[in-house]
Amino acid sequence: MHRSSIKLLTAALVVVLAGSHGSLTRLEAVERHGSMHVEQSPFGTTADGQSVELFTCTNAHGVKLAMMTYGAIVVSLEVPDRDGTIANVNLGYEKLDGYLAGSPYFGATVGRYCNRIAGGTFSLEGKEYSLATNNGENHLHGGDVGYDKVVWDARPIRRRNEVGVQFQYTSKDGEEGYPGTVQITATYTLTNDNELKVELRARSDAATPVNLTNHCYWNLAGAGSGSILDHQLQVESDEYLAVDDTLIPTGKMVPVKGSPLDFTTPHTIGERLKQIPEIEGLPQGYDHCFVVRRGKAGMVLAARVTDPSSGRTMEIYTTQPGLQLYSGNFLDGTEGSGGFQQYEGFCLETQHYPDSPNQPGFPSTILYPGKKYHHTTVHVFSAR
Repeated sequence: MHRSSIKLLTAALVVVLAGSHGSLTRLEAVERHGSMHVEQSPFGTTADGQSVELFTCTNAHGVKLAMMTYGAIVVSLEVPDRDGTIANVNLGYEKLDGYLAGSPYFGATVGRYCNRIAGGTFSLEGKEYSLATNNGENHLHGGDVGYDKVVWDARPIRRRNEVGVQFQYTSKDGEEGYPGTVQITATYTLTNDNELKVELRARSDAATPVNLTNHCYWNLAGAGSGSILDHQLQVESDEYLAVDDTLIPTGKMVPVKGSPLDFTTPHTIGERLKQIPEIEGLPQGYDHCFVVRRGKAGMVLAARVTDPSSGRTMEIYTTQPGLQLYSGNFLDGTEGSGGFQQYEGFCLETQHYPDSPNQPGFPSTILYPGKKYHHTTVHVFSAR
């Protein structure tokens, strides 16, 4: 991973306490020669009266990451193109109301189990558990009230070369049908190398499935600029997971060679999209989990995407075994889709494989007491 050598000059941190209750309403840095800073501001209130805060993180180059405590959601990420023009490349809503009304997981931190669990059931230590079935007959992205629909505790982060937000949430035993109380920490940081780093950690007091991810929808030409079908994509994968008609893995890993899922060399997302076999009742497009090629443990390159019009490029490095490509098939231009049309955003979600609790041949996703769940994904932004 290329990292430019950047020296920060001087930054002085000023904390402003305000409000009738003495709560921290803004964290602001005094900028000198391009220093980093974080600003905190109100972003609205949930239906049950919980206040939601927005954190806007700016690095030394003016790249901006905005996140909120509802859903630990990435609201926007503004990065430069080849000419230095800044644009937001992350799909979302301008106001909290859009997210509360039912978002397609725009920018969300997703869990307790991202992607699908067949039939909303699994067996663990001799007991069968039933989860919400919110995707036809299957369980999707944590259920009816997953981690994307709760308010997290949060605090700003400022380190030598990065700024960001650390979110924390306690998922109680029985929540959405899952066993065990799980403590989750989601740390998002923006570095001076124009990287978005996502670190997801969890601990549990009982055995339970855990599979966390971030669900950003990307358009490197800029959110709202049109289709992503001309984006050039390369995926470091030689196999993908075969699925049934409800998008549940069959357990087979299929070679990508000779298929429309072969992105071992760069292809546009739209070049072979219409070759994807149609499934009755589902819009046509990519919604597939790739097996990340890895010659070593730890962090590896999983994908590279380039928008030819702006030159913006995003590389994704991860410790995870899987990468879900979704081409925004269900976006339909309505208010619920943020006004975005089909194929105006794509997702590349790093994760464990779907339905792993019911698939003994897949890597285990069971988190046991005394063990740690920890994975890291880094999005590196540049322009060509």
